[in-house]
Formats: sequence, structure tokens, C-alpha cells
Amino acid sequence: MARQIPSEEEVLGYFDRCRNWGKWGPDDQLGTINYITPEKRKQAAGLVREGVSVSCARPIQQELAPDVFSPPLHYMTGSGEKWAGKKSQPGELQSSADFIGLQFHGFTVTHIDSLAHIFYDGKMYNGQSSDKVTTSEGATVGSIDLLRDGVVSRGVLLDLPKTQGIKWIDVKDGQFPDHLEEAERACNVRVESGDVLLVRTGALRQRNEEGPRNIRESRHGFHGACVPWFHEREIAMLGSDTAQDLGPSGYPRVPMPVHQVGIVSMGLWLMDNANLEELAAACERYQRWEFMLTIGPLRVINGTGSPVNPIAIF
Repeated sequence: MARQIPSEEEVLGYFDRCRNWGKWGPDDQLGTINYITPEKRKQAAGLVREGVSVSCARPIQQELAPDVFSPPLHYMTGSGEKWAGKKSQPGELQSSADFIGLQFHGFTVTHIDSLAHIFYDGKMYNGQSSDKVTTSEGATVGSIDLLRDGVVSRGVLLDLPKTQGIKWIDVKDGQFPDHLEEAERACNVRVESGDVLLVRTGALRQRNEEGPRNIRESRHGFHGACVPWFHEREIAMLGSDTAQDLGPSGYPRVPMPVHQVGIVSMGLWLMDNANLEELAAACERYQRWEFMLTIGPLRVINGTGSPVNPIAIF
């Protein structure tokens, strides 16, 4: 049966169809994080059986590559060289220190997008005006600091290459709802309300094996047709080993439907560029694709996001 590709008008209609404005009150800034209830956290904690933790972050490193638009800065402000072989004197402290600075939005650093990151028609989630994110103050609404208590929920991994019997998804192949449901069946798991959904495309494995590529030309990701599926499943957060959106999207007026409809209309928090390789291996080892997931963003006041190191616990 041929897959039905939504028209651009249908995708534009997702802004109304998938809108959560007012669902949790007129002043809500948490969006889909509201789906994570105390009961959901208890459910997640009950998934810890082996006591094994797995990082889902890519390493942050200084690198010049076609998919790195602004390389991280990391330099030493003090080293151990001057202290080598020197006997400590009473009251003397020998130490080293360094500086780290990075533009995390992009295609290589594992990070969370806050609801202040994307606008549409000059609006943010819940109808807030985009001018509430200013150059002088930053994100005065929708800031990453809203997640200061962390994100703790049931994590679910849908491993698309495993399901499709390939090393990685071809960059030209957008992923559709039927791919997600096929992966649910193969992994014996169902995505539920309040879950943090992680979807592996194999994009990072391809980068590791074949090297960086020019992502301005094309990018792995979800077709816009997936947006209503994410909305209907009431996921709290979506993460992938990509920046979510298939590129090009095929829709000139909606170049990044997952980001645009997801963040602005749904209030969906996104985690871009995760490392799901070790997680996929752990899921295979324990033969379960659900786990407790914890994410602790930096408390950046008025920040539009944060680099993160998500930890899956089995």
C-alpha cells in the first residue's frame, strides 16, 4: 500500500491540529513536560533492575568539520607543566584550570532546545510573542531554567536500523509513522504519554565510519508526517541522533516541521544530536528497549537551551 505524503497545506494545518496552547493554562511554559507526572517518574524508577547506566551524549571536542558551524572553545587557563617535579611548599596549592565555551545549537553537540528556541509568525509556545527573547536579556519566557529540577521519565528507544536490517538510514529516506510503529513491534514496546522518546537512525554511526558530511545539503530525520503521531502519543520529549528534521523537508514554507510545529504549537522539548550507539547495544544486551532516563540541563538563566549528558539506567 502506497504511503500517503501530506501536502504542504496539510503540514501547515498541523499548527492548529497539534496545538497545545492553553491545555495546561494560559501561563504555562512547560508544554509537554507536563505529561511527566509523579506516577510516571515512579514507573521509570521501577525499570532499574541491573543497576547499569549508559551515557547518551556525544563527546564535546574541538573539531573543524562540514557539520560543525562553530567549533567549541576549550583552552587551558592553568596547567600542570609549571608544577611538574616541584615539591609542594607549605600552604601552596598546585592546580590546573580551563575554559569551555560553545554554541550548542546545531548538528553535533547533544543539547536540549527550550521552548524559546523556535518561533512561527512571531509567536512562541502558548501564544507568547517572540520579542520576549531579547539580545539584552535572553529568553524571558520559555527558558531552559524551567527544567532546573531535571527530566526523569521512562525512556523508550526505537531503533530504526535494527528494525529495517541496515547499518543506518539513508539520508534521503525520511522516517514516517509506519517506521516508528514497525520499530515498536520489533522492540516489543509502545510509546506512551510522558515518555522521552529516543529514535536511532544510525546517523552517528555513519558519521563515525564515513566521516562528517555537508548537512546543509541533506540531513537524516523525521518527515513532517510524524508530527501528528508525536502529538497523539503525548510524548514529553523527543530525542534522536540527528537534529530531528529531515532536510530538505520537501515543504518550502515549513523547512523544519518537527522543530516549528513541535516547539511552537505542541510545546515539545527536543533533544538533538544524541549518541544512541551504546544505548542501542545495551538495549540489545538486556533485550528491553525501555529504561529510566535522567537529563539535567545546565541552569542557564534566560537560556534557549543547554548541552546535556542524558543517562539511561537499566
